[in-house]
Amino acid sequence: MPPTLHLWTPGLFDFKGGIQTYSGFLLEGLQAVLPTARIRVFTLHDRSATLPPAASPQISYHTTGNFHPRLRTAAFAAQTFQAALADRPDLIITTHVNFTPVAQALKQLAGLSYWAIAHGFEAWEVEKPPVRRGMAKADQILAVSGFTRDRIRQSQGLTNLGVLPNTFDADRFQVLAKPTHLLQRYGLRPDQPVILTVNRLAAGEPFHSYDQILAALPAIRRVLPDVHYLVVGKGDDRPRLEQLIAERHLQDCVTLAGFVPDTDLPDHYALCDVFAMPSQLEGFGIVYLEAMACGKPVLAGFDGGQDALQHGDLGALVDPEAIDAIAETLIVMLTGQYPNPLIYQPQALRQSAIAAFGPQAFQRGLTRHLVNQFSAELVPSLPTLHPSLP
Repeated sequence: MPPTLHLWTPGLFDFKGGIQTYSGFLLEGLQAVLPTARIRVFTLHDRSATLPPAASPQISYHTTGNFHPRLRTAAFAAQTFQAALADRPDLIITTHVNFTPVAQALKQLAGLSYWAIAHGFEAWEVEKPPVRRGMAKADQILAVSGFTRDRIRQSQGLTNLGVLPNTFDADRFQVLAKPTHLLQRYGLRPDQPVILTVNRLAAGEPFHSYDQILAALPAIRRVLPDVHYLVVGKGDDRPRLEQLIAERHLQDCVTLAGFVPDTDLPDHYALCDVFAMPSQLEGFGIVYLEAMACGKPVLAGFDGGQDALQHGDLGALVDPEAIDAIAETLIVMLTGQYPNPLIYQPQALRQSAIAAFGPQAFQRGLTRHLVNQFSAELVPSLPTLHPSLP
């Protein structure tokens, strides 16, 4: 008998953050790996008006986004709890660790199995005891990177940890020439070196990768006077960032592009010569994959980018707090002298990123975890992976 799964997620359709994007790929992966499974998707923040028609009769969507924000979390907990008690699904998968207390209650009351996906800092240092217990009692915590897994292990001592890395839509991101319309929009020349960061501008976060690039820019400009830094993203940190740029007299070499629709992101990757985001807060960083799929050299921080860059095989890793190292590495990358030749071979870099993190790699990893989770009578419903897949 085909299995029944419940997927709990903050959202899929109203807002496309990292967790929402991962949740969408997870749903696609479950459909590909278990095409006959019945999957009920519960989304916290999506509104009913934004839900698409189900792609198959096995998929159904349920949301609490129409509730007032103060009531929404309680409504979501009640909805998922009642539905799970009625359905008795073979597996509950929650894509945010904050949902694990409800899943733990269901396991204790009805013996239901559950996984939780751990993305980044929201799972590294968990202070709420119910969430810590929910994570500890999960059948499996699947981290999006080895780095996140290790941080959780160090902070909470958990042993129920696995890894299911991020994936991305490789078809959307291609190797392209610098778009003329963006060169004109931002007043840039085709031969002008451009550094790009795509990141939310969140004032409440303790570390900002774009601050580190700004601090490194004066040293970079001494070698590359016409370098330009483009920051894509919106948020409440913009006023502080604008003030910082003015104080450092960088207005002529920095552009805050603000919000860019998903449809325009590939062109912005194509515009740059190096994608740089030396962050301390990335559990993985899908943007690194998108940039590499566009054939762009990538600079990331040791703390959060090592998995996406395959520990340096696919790009450059630096100490995100070492401004001199950031400046020196970006100069070397922009002048074509970085010692890893792969970063200057756009199509080869693209294919390497797809082989490591494309949808087929994601589905292979998901299949391995499902085989380990499900009882023997459900395992035969899992497909045999094609031997030619990378």
